[in-house]
Amino acid sequence: MVRATQTEIEEAVEVLRAGELVAFPTETVYGLGANASDPAAVTRIFALKGRPADHPVIVHLDNPRYLHRWVADMPPLAERLAERFWPGPLTLILPKADNVNEVVTGGQDSIGIRVPSHPIAQQLLTAFGGGIAAPSANRFGRLSPTKPEHVREEFGDALRVILDGGEAQIGLESTIVSCLEGRVQLLRPGYITRSQLEAVVGTVAVEGPAPRAPGNRSIHYAPTTPLEIVAADDIEARAQEIVARQEKVAVLAMRPPLQTQRNMTWINAGKKPDPYAHNLYNHLRTLDRAGCVRILVQAPPVDERWAAILDRLQRASGMAEDSLELSAG
Repeated sequence: MVRATQTEIEEAVEVLRAGELVAFPTETVYGLGANASDPAAVTRIFALKGRPADHPVIVHLDNPRYLHRWVADMPPLAERLAERFWPGPLTLILPKADNVNEVVTGGQDSIGIRVPSHPIAQQLLTAFGGGIAAPSANRFGRLSPTKPEHVREEFGDALRVILDGGEAQIGLESTIVSCLEGRVQLLRPGYITRSQLEAVVGTVAVEGPAPRAPGNRSIHYAPTTPLEIVAADDIEARAQEIVARQEKVAVLAMRPPLQTQRNMTWINAGKKPDPYAHNLYNHLRTLDRAGCVRILVQAPPVDERWAAILDRLQRASGMAEDSLELSAG
């Protein structure tokens, strides 16, 4: 498993304590981290990302024993989820402690907490000895980074420290679950599915009033090239329409093309959800650089294992329902 050197960790901790930002790997995507107890440092995250101020950020901890510093109350259902899925790709929305600055929570009375499992994230959090506020390390609304070079592409020399953990294992952001007012509500699908959550706590709602949470704007996770989701049977014909206009088209499909075209860039991402998710943002970055007028993506199966992938693609295309607009990250 990839680990950072002691020198790298010490430099990252020094930068965080000085109120500056550090990019670091988690098992989901790379995070852009600041000392969560320093409002000025957290504000720098918003400035660098171009992130709206009403957008809460997730606070990362190395161990649930520090929850009392950030959370006013840990509901029993939340305790069960934490015991089952932490460390791991689950963010819990909980009542915030009185001392937590509203810049972290986007002005809300709730806070998002995660205990990541990536060894470098754990090294950094343990050495820092506090909470690290960290949305994804990308410009607001754009594709999340799954490799250190993606972070460099986004921010160039603006970051002194980028801890290199290689490729993110999962490749999609964490599952977000609200545990407020006696109910459990799924706000953002991720690697941990609704069925897995319900196996631990019973019914998990997907509708109703909800706090703003990262990643739930109707347009998010988007490449700069317009993206369109197309039914499997129609994708070849839709690509041909664009090529016939002497324009270049990019395609992300689950199979090879029936025939290659000079003005068509085609990626076969396969039919297995985990590797598809792992490679999704990397594939979209590749297609985004191809100089095409449009990215066509084959619609994934309507299946719980593909729910997180479909969510990200719908938001990347602007197809997500406005009623789901909760916030982003």
